[in-house]
Amino acid sequence: MDALAAIRKRRSVRAYTGDPVPRADLETIVDAGRLAATGFNRQPWDFIVVTDAAIIDQLTVAASWMAQAGAIIALVVDPTAEYWLEDAAAAAENMLVAATALGYGSCWLEGRTKRHEAELKALLRVPEAKRLLTLVPIGVPVSWPTHEKRSLDEVIHWETY
Repeated sequence: MDALAAIRKRRSVRAYTGDPVPRADLETIVDAGRLAATGFNRQPWDFIVVTDAAIIDQLTVAASWMAQAGAIIALVVDPTAEYWLEDAAAAAENMLVAATALGYGSCWLEGRTKRHEAELKALLRVPEAKRLLTLVPIGVPVSWPTHEKRSLDEVIHWETY
């Protein structure tokens, strides 16, 4: 699937079959995150790929529906980088699009990750000085959500608002 088709198809998937995701596909997804745009080329991220069911079960403290994900990718960032939040958001979006292009469902779990950040960092052994921005569950979707996005005509403005 090409990039524009993946962007058009991508939706937040919260129901997975429990099937495993091959390591090569997970590496491709993380590689897409690694290649995201970044302020001053700081690349302030690390990615923790979790496929162990026991660890995934513990990560569900943030969201129980992640239990059947084939993998969860934790996006860890260095908050001393000036644009760490923007950089990490770009990396997360690249991973979401890459997962869709490969036929997997995914979801960006931002707010719920933040509420449990200290506990999740301890579980994943994230260094104290780093931030855990989000968890990105990846898996074979039970079904693809079909929620419609606002139309281009509703959101596009030319020259001024």
